[in-house]
Amino acid sequence: MAEHFDILIVGGGPAGLTAAIYARRAGKTVLLLEKEGFGGQIASSPRVENYPGLPAISGAELADQLYSQAEALGARMELEEVQRIESAPAVHTVVTDYGTYTAGVIILATGMKHRKLGLAGEDTLKGVSYCAVCDGAFYKNQDVAVCGGGNTALQDALFLSGLCRSVTIIHRRDELRGDPILTQQLRETANVRFVLSTVITELFGDASLTGLTLQNLVTGEVSSISVSGLFEAVGQMPERRLSESLVSVDEGGFVRSGEDCVTSRPGVFVAGDCRRKEVRQLTTACADGAVAATAACRFCDKSH
Repeated sequence: MAEHFDILIVGGGPAGLTAAIYARRAGKTVLLLEKEGFGGQIASSPRVENYPGLPAISGAELADQLYSQAEALGARMELEEVQRIESAPAVHTVVTDYGTYTAGVIILATGMKHRKLGLAGEDTLKGVSYCAVCDGAFYKNQDVAVCGGGNTALQDALFLSGLCRSVTIIHRRDELRGDPILTQQLRETANVRFVLSTVITELFGDASLTGLTLQNLVTGEVSSISVSGLFEAVGQMPERRLSESLVSVDEGGFVRSGEDCVTSRPGVFVAGDCRRKEVRQLTTACADGAVAATAACRFCDKSH
């Protein structure tokens, strides 16, 4: 017989971990399932400076603290990938790559995945990365490029500038979208240069990346640069595989819900970046986790 929990949370990022904390404090049995690594994408951030009360902390340390807090409260957390969710009026059956569980309530906190450029060789060439903290050390004293103009791209470029010989920031717009303080820091860094209004049209190299073909969107000029690594930070997409077969999603794959984190299916709630909303930040992910867990607990109480 499948093990049963009051609340089952899919996704172990800040939203999911916060939901686990709140649900356990309310006395519910909680299982949190995460397919890759607890903490979500924030765990790979070298420095978090916008979380209230913590002026500066590494993403990995923050993730560890969230995990430890949930664990200490008695939440059960497993590294398992959810294959499918079978929903019935009174119980949800969750099948993973390791086993099967049932729950009275589901909280979807599946987060986002990296958007890609859609270029040949992107998935096969060694040298294409989506995590500067994870892979930056492999390119010490080498030339690299960062593609993107938001905070993630700028933070990646700053981190890499301390390791690499040169960092080229490539962005399709004529100005960067990240925080001005990050832009200013980069402009004051000697080994960083900006290539704006430009897109990457080709990756070249055999087994390993050796360079990029660029096209200026204003002049149409085509050029090339030699790099050993390309760090892509061009946005993210929601993890929609589970949600779109379970609840209502919008055209972009984000789960439709209000600020109450209630979805179109009774007993299924949503939290974090996979939810349709205006602001996607660490603080709003945690807020969603608290709201979803509170609503989920209320649903549990009414169901008994």
